[in-house]
Amino acid sequence: MRSWPTKTLALGGDYNPEQWPRSVWDEDVDLMRRANISFVSLGIFSWSWLEPAKGEYEFEWLDVIMDKLHAGGVAVDLATATATPPPWLSAAHPEILPVDVDGHTLWPGSRQAWCPTSPVFREYALALTRQMATRYHEHPALAMWHVSNEYACHNLPCYCDECARHFRTWLERRYTTLDALNDAWGTAFWSQRYTAWDQVLPPRRSTTFNNPTHVLDYKRFSSDALLDFMRAERAVLDELSPGVPVTTNFMTLDHFRHLDYAQWTPTVDVVSTDHYIVDSLEHPRSELAFSGDLTRGLAGGAPWMLMEHSTSAVNWQPTNHAKSPGQTIRDALAHVARGADTIGWFQWRQSRAGSEKFHSAVVPHAGADSARFREVEELGRIAGRLGELVGSRVEAKVALLHDYQAIWAAEGPCMPSTELDAQEAAHTIHRLLHDRGVTCDVVHPSADLTAYAVVVVPQLYLVTDAHAAAVAAAAEAGAQVVVTYFSGISDENDHVRLGGYPGAFRDLLGVRVEEFFPLGPDSDVALADGTGTWWSEDVTTLPGTEVLTTYAGGPLAGRPAVTRRDVGGGAAWYLSTLPDDATLGTLLDDVLSAASVEPAVADLPRGVEATRRSDGTQSWLFLLNHTDTEQTVAASGYDLVTAAAVDGSVRLAAGATAVIRQE
Repeated sequence: MRSWPTKTLALGGDYNPEQWPRSVWDEDVDLMRRANISFVSLGIFSWSWLEPAKGEYEFEWLDVIMDKLHAGGVAVDLATATATPPPWLSAAHPEILPVDVDGHTLWPGSRQAWCPTSPVFREYALALTRQMATRYHEHPALAMWHVSNEYACHNLPCYCDECARHFRTWLERRYTTLDALNDAWGTAFWSQRYTAWDQVLPPRRSTTFNNPTHVLDYKRFSSDALLDFMRAERAVLDELSPGVPVTTNFMTLDHFRHLDYAQWTPTVDVVSTDHYIVDSLEHPRSELAFSGDLTRGLAGGAPWMLMEHSTSAVNWQPTNHAKSPGQTIRDALAHVARGADTIGWFQWRQSRAGSEKFHSAVVPHAGADSARFREVEELGRIAGRLGELVGSRVEAKVALLHDYQAIWAAEGPCMPSTELDAQEAAHTIHRLLHDRGVTCDVVHPSADLTAYAVVVVPQLYLVTDAHAAAVAAAAEAGAQVVVTYFSGISDENDHVRLGGYPGAFRDLLGVRVEEFFPLGPDSDVALADGTGTWWSEDVTTLPGTEVLTTYAGGPLAGRPAVTRRDVGGGAAWYLSTLPDDATLGTLLDDVLSAASVEPAVADLPRGVEATRRSDGTQSWLFLLNHTDTEQTVAASGYDLVTAAAVDGSVRLAAGATAVIRQE
């Protein structure tokens, strides 16, 4: 077994040699050496090449490339190859195919055409996993196992009869009795009371709105079903290939919300994720930072792996923009700034055919004699110098709470507004802090909050009593707690907490809301010191609560909009609307000042990103210039990007980066 590269920032990505004649393989390994590539993910979509017919395995080609990679000094993150079944399996067993909400079978011809609960698919997938683990456990190139690929990217949720049977079993484990299920689902409404388990179905297409808790539980079940599948493959690897680290690539992009990754992290030895920039977003660079902070939160603050991102354009957006010169390096280091110790791309060599032939790669269609490959080579040289920070951690004194199950509930049927994204407040507050050079740990509500000076609770619609109590305890202990609208509304069964909103946080905040006044995407409400967007509420303050801002127009004119209450050694702030950037930024400055939280760099120029990693002895200041003009930042130390000393200030060219070692 080969050790994972740790003396350098590991660079690599998906490698698909089966797409190319063997005459290209030696060139690939030579180019990897040139670019300082230290790992590849191998075999992810190779099932049809490894098992071309039932029980007939062809490993010779994989043996050859594994040997070549080992000789070239490249570590292998070897996939179990179970991400997509081969055509012969789907043809022999069409019952493995997933079914959509309308009862339509999703046929082969793309990828991930398999039902998450299919016992037949599981049997074949585990058989292949056993073959892989047995054959390659002792191979000197093997450094890590890569289970499946991007779980739930295309085949979740599935509504087939097999999933219906597994769903009922899942519900029986969760609730034990039908009475408990009926109570949790509120089936007294619309005559939905169940009197036998076999009456329960997935929330398929119905006449109108499905039961919200039914929908929520099906999302929980679907995430658990795939997690159970991942654990089954992991069990085979633990049996036949003990001691080799195991991972699977999460997808912590904002638009991917199918899996509760907080439940998945104990199953992997190292957290890894895929991230691609979505150009249609209003703030794509801020979303990248949020994704990195979320991934680090899932990893418990430990370094993590960026398994996939793109060197340039992707292939799945309406318009797939190429990255500007220098952006390949800057985007990669943006993830390192957020805690990644491994940087991977999809993919190594750009495909000639198939659905992703116009997706960028390390070696583009133009070949190694190209600006894109030369930029990767430059990053390879930088990666060697960045080896000294591998294992260090990102410094953050602000926690921003994130819970996939709360997001699922807030996205359920029949909510006060279908226009409001469940993450609107989270992304906005994170972006404004990010612009100030203040780093957030994006963490689950169950995380230890005692080390944070600021705790942000953005639109945490669903919250348990225990998690609400932990937030209150953080304020008592001295933290500045910021809670936004539409938080604390329901319990874990999506039952509204009675007595006035925001339910679970009402006493902490010292406010009581009787009614919501949602705003559309093209409307706003005047505030005494700015403008509110997306949402407003009829707020009444309780004794001891200070009104910071009021509504200045509309039906709520004169009513409280933003409040603050002293709590123990800290304070609790409430935002019943989402203020405009300037107003919210000023408020956050007040919160940070009260918490004595300083940015990574004072007087940070607009458009320059600043974060810091530390190992307790020294720290590394990351500066990324996202503007098209030169910027100057006050700093001293040694820049690992340019390999030059910095004395007092660093001049960042347009789009440039610096990683400055400081004692």
